[in-house]
Amino acid sequence: MADTTFFGRLKTLFNTGTIMRRGLDGKIRVTDTNKMQSVGNLATNKVVDRYSRLFGSSASNAFGTAANYQTIRMQLFSDYEAMDEDSIISSALDIYADESSLKNEYENVLSIECENEEVQKVLHNLFYDVLNIEFNLWPWIRNMVKYGDFFLKLDITEKFGVTNVSPISAYELFREEGFDPADPEGVRFAHESLVGTNMGGGNQQTFYENYEAAHFRLLSDTNFLPYGKSMVEAARKVWKQLTLMEDAMLIHRIMRAPERRVFKIDIGNIPPNEVENHMQQVVNKMKKVPFVDRTTGQYNLKFNMENMLEDYYLPIRGGQSGTEIDTLSGMEFTGIEDIEYLRNRMLAALKIPKAFLGYDENIEGKATLAAEDVRFARTIERIQKIVVSELTKIAIVHLYSQGFDDEKLVDFELKLTNPSMIYEQEKISLWSEKVSLASSIKSDKILSSQWIFENIWGMSKEEIQSEVEGIAKDAKETHRLTQLEDEGNDPQVTQESFINGEPRYKSAFNLDEDEEDEHEEGAIGRPKERSKYNTDKHVRDRDPIGKKARGKGRDADRTITHKFKGGGPLTREAKLSAAKAITNRLPGGKAKNIIKETFGDKSKRPEPTMLDEQNLIDMD
Repeated sequence: MADTTFFGRLKTLFNTGTIMRRGLDGKIRVTDTNKMQSVGNLATNKVVDRYSRLFGSSASNAFGTAANYQTIRMQLFSDYEAMDEDSIISSALDIYADESSLKNEYENVLSIECENEEVQKVLHNLFYDVLNIEFNLWPWIRNMVKYGDFFLKLDITEKFGVTNVSPISAYELFREEGFDPADPEGVRFAHESLVGTNMGGGNQQTFYENYEAAHFRLLSDTNFLPYGKSMVEAARKVWKQLTLMEDAMLIHRIMRAPERRVFKIDIGNIPPNEVENHMQQVVNKMKKVPFVDRTTGQYNLKFNMENMLEDYYLPIRGGQSGTEIDTLSGMEFTGIEDIEYLRNRMLAALKIPKAFLGYDENIEGKATLAAEDVRFARTIERIQKIVVSELTKIAIVHLYSQGFDDEKLVDFELKLTNPSMIYEQEKISLWSEKVSLASSIKSDKILSSQWIFENIWGMSKEEIQSEVEGIAKDAKETHRLTQLEDEGNDPQVTQESFINGEPRYKSAFNLDEDEEDEHEEGAIGRPKERSKYNTDKHVRDRDPIGKKARGKGRDADRTITHKFKGGGPLTREAKLSAAKAITNRLPGGKAKNIIKETFGDKSKRPEPTMLDEQNLIDMD
């Protein structure tokens, strides 16, 4: 049965070496926690086979070969320790760590990009509060570039996640792959402590699951898998040669550097058998070597004829030469081209510019240094990617332990700061040239915007549509900010836009869904007008034909609308009302009476008048 406990589920999650989830944007994201995509799991990639081919091991069985491999690995670590005592190598390791753990403009060593605010807060708490990455990242990276490997033991608690990490020496922790035939992709770590050995012989061994340990490794050479290759491995052979040459040069110069004198002693007619005694007497008088007698402890003088640092005493005979003293010059300090040659080879293997280590005599101008800085920045970028990949593994363990699942496990991105300003400036320069070219093509109407998006910016149709919509949203926000600054009006709240305090048109914010969709499908510009006059929903405000503007003047209060009694102009009430309005404007009362008679009630009229309609018909 499957293990449904917390640690059982965590083991299952990291069992395959890759974690695949679908993100919020619908894209599939794969996190390769075991770096299987780069190192593989083929039989020819097994550690025993690789090192047997690399070092020509003659072991007849797998156990002997594996043991020999571990022995060779310890020898490599011993060389790395000796190299760390060299001033150049030690400075190089410090530079690797310094440049890989810089802070960005926001004073953050590690940047966390995530759309989910909750996930971002959890990861920020993990790296800055629990792991204290601002302080610990530097020694982690330095140990990784020194040995090629660095291990962290994770303390995991359900619902709390990673509560602590403990660095483990590369001497003590071993990575094991393919130990279980039923699980060929399984990974575990064997911890053999060098401190707690038992009396029966052999070290105590503890096994950690894949999710319990973070393995930072520089994956650059398959011959070193499943471990990483140290950054100083390429310089190891040259360093040994340089060390031997420097030692030989030092000994040679110590022995040959001092000036010596040649004493030519005239022995005259001294018989040959007495020359030696005579020379000894002369030497004893002229030169003594101080020493301490071991038996008595007394300070004494003694001459050592065989010492190469001493002067030469030569007997001469005959002639008129007499006694002479000549001087032999010491060694001149020239000819260190061989030392410089080996040193340059070692610096080339370290991939660090000479100017960073103080050897800037051959750097001419800023251009050369800038070019070297860019190349070194790419090396640092490769180191940072390896560090980020393992920090991502720790983050996934932490999120899963706190109950996050599905896309939240992988929907985030960690970034370290690139150290080279020149490297960033080159990117900015490239973008600037693209912008200038696109603007020139568009202004001269040479090619379409679609062509510019696809060929200069390399966008797909979906990306182009997304960016066009984003430009429209930016325009809305720009309009909103302009209204807030100039008019003190927020169109998103008031639904109106003003110019000098006067309404302009309906705001583009918060349109109805039908209106918004119709506008987005059409051409970019003014929204489609709708017949909603005298309302705020009209595109050009409630007074599109300027009624208020025309009404300003002497007859501002006059209305042009007609209201009839009875509902229409032909009703009796309407006729009476119209007649009354007319008679009020006519002079005298005669006209008023005529109109009253004309439009008055027929039942109340005593006699028909001359203007009566009935009389006119009778006359016909």
